[in-house]
Amino acid sequence: MIQAGQPERLGAHCVDGGISFALFASQASAVDLCLFDPFGEQTRRLPLPECDQGVWHGFVPGLKPGQAYGFRVHGSYHPDAGLLHNPNKLLLDPYARSLQGEFRWDPAVFGYSMSDHHKPSELDSAPFVPRSVAAEDLPELGSHQSVPWADTVFYEVNLRGYTMAHPALSEDERGRFAGMRNAQVLEYLKSLGITSVELMPVQEFVDEQFLHRRGLRNFWGYNTISFFAPAGRMMGPGGLQDFRDMTRAIHDAGLEVILDVAYNHTGESDLLGPTLAFRGIDNTAYYRTVPGQPGQYINDTGCGNTVNTDHPRVRELILASLRYWVEVMGVDGFRFDLAASLGRRPDGFDTAHPLFAEIDADPVLSRVKRIAEPWDIGPGGYQLGGFPKAWSEWNDQFRDTTRRFWRGDGGLAGELAQRLHGSADRFEHGGRGPRASINLISAHDGFTLMDLVTYEQRHNQANGEDNRDGHAHNFSQNFGLEGPSDNPEIVGLRRRQRLNLLATLLLAQGTPLLLAGDEFGNSQGGNNNAYAQDNETGWLDWSGLEQDPEFTDRVRQLLGLRRQQPLLRQAEYQHDPKHIRWLHPNGRPMTDDDWSGQQALGLLLRDESEGVALLFNPGEHEVTFSLPDAHWCCVFSSAAACDITRGRLKLAALSLAVLTA
Repeated sequence: MIQAGQPERLGAHCVDGGISFALFASQASAVDLCLFDPFGEQTRRLPLPECDQGVWHGFVPGLKPGQAYGFRVHGSYHPDAGLLHNPNKLLLDPYARSLQGEFRWDPAVFGYSMSDHHKPSELDSAPFVPRSVAAEDLPELGSHQSVPWADTVFYEVNLRGYTMAHPALSEDERGRFAGMRNAQVLEYLKSLGITSVELMPVQEFVDEQFLHRRGLRNFWGYNTISFFAPAGRMMGPGGLQDFRDMTRAIHDAGLEVILDVAYNHTGESDLLGPTLAFRGIDNTAYYRTVPGQPGQYINDTGCGNTVNTDHPRVRELILASLRYWVEVMGVDGFRFDLAASLGRRPDGFDTAHPLFAEIDADPVLSRVKRIAEPWDIGPGGYQLGGFPKAWSEWNDQFRDTTRRFWRGDGGLAGELAQRLHGSADRFEHGGRGPRASINLISAHDGFTLMDLVTYEQRHNQANGEDNRDGHAHNFSQNFGLEGPSDNPEIVGLRRRQRLNLLATLLLAQGTPLLLAGDEFGNSQGGNNNAYAQDNETGWLDWSGLEQDPEFTDRVRQLLGLRRQQPLLRQAEYQHDPKHIRWLHPNGRPMTDDDWSGQQALGLLLRDESEGVALLFNPGEHEVTFSLPDAHWCCVFSSAAACDITRGRLKLAALSLAVLTA
């Protein structure tokens, strides 16, 4: 027998004597709760007896934690009106903490009839979709790290790619949360000098149908279907505890855990995609639709749909999910994918969007790091510098300017200076400091650092899209040969260029983000869009550590310089010439004419007792720098030699040097 439940607590909650269920489905005429045995067979189908303010709820006595379930939602099926109810489709609970079973592509997973998209499908989807699991409430983890922003260095990790080919891991650890808590993995992370492990999406996601048809899998995870449940393909026998054990181990190593989260769209894709949860529960509440055309999705994400963060119930879901990952799963911050979509109103992006305001006002979420990917593909979607004061943002202008400067494009000295300064032109007007700029040279999306100096063209044929996908303009340089080379001169130039790029990244004002594997030369064979390469292309090739261990030591050296020298990681923008000066190679300050015509330049940072000089020469010829009066010591050079004689330093072509006074 089913009784009235608890409408104020959405999801499934195990209480004394049974389980309470509640689902927001404001346009439904009825909701059935379906219970399943451990083998995926439906055992009972119970109509939820009560509905309060759009929340259907019920309490089933005698049920235990671990009970698998799903919902079937009744109501109008009128696609042109945006109403897509179909009780033949078993739907996930948006608040489910855990899922059972795997998603399989089959005609039954679609809400519409294959012969007529305006008619509902009569096929039962239950055999082909995962079930929600009523999980017992876990205690708060209580283990957190809070690295000061000035000390923070992000390290972007695809968990599967990082662990699948790691030589120290067992088969049971590869590709799973357990692999990231392996003692050798953690020791390596600690020794490198990064502070914050930024995991690409680990919330449950599905493979897109077009990838399934090509025999490929989604490798990156930006196709979420559950905002609470960890991805089953990354869990082991410990279930939810596997993730908690991983975060605890990373914290014990003194590092933060940052999650990359995609709340901007879901894996249900466009209107021809599968009906797995949100679409069949309350389509026009969860998704943005075209004004006056509720049967058409707005696609500002480029992924088929856009989550409707204007709806208070949707924001409630997102905030509950974020709090869960912080309090119960131990996460220390979030990177929000396509965050411009999260702040959209009917008239465009809004810095003061209620979602941002509610996150910033939340007593739990206001304490963690919040990082925006500040764009989407919709109108006015590029919003670098437009997010709230407490947020930081991925800075693609740093990436592109640095790549072009070192490629020798010319006329970029002024632009590089802005980026080295922490992009004050983008962030200072909003009352923010340099930490707002998340500086990057490479990330999951695009060439790895090694490929950036090895390929000038993308090589994405393995993705099955005729090499049309991925960035066409990478600002890369192959030094005369497309692909790997045995020529010592080419190999040497590429190695030096990688050091130039990494030094610029790690010593600039702002917060650096290092792509995992760039510290030892990981390559993806020129694939700059490896989203579907869950194979040797996408997995890190750890043999690079053995091939050139000295290179990784140089990266450690750069990270150590940043950590040891406060002038390289200042909390406020400096404008006073007593503290920051831009130098022409002859030692005088840069003039207006120099900024447009000069390639080589220097940056001098000073306080009362110390000084740091960064010298850059992207040109083809050696440049002699006259140094300001001080006792200078060269602490890093990307070239072989760095000699200072009588206050002058000869800086080799295509090189960088760091001096301390």
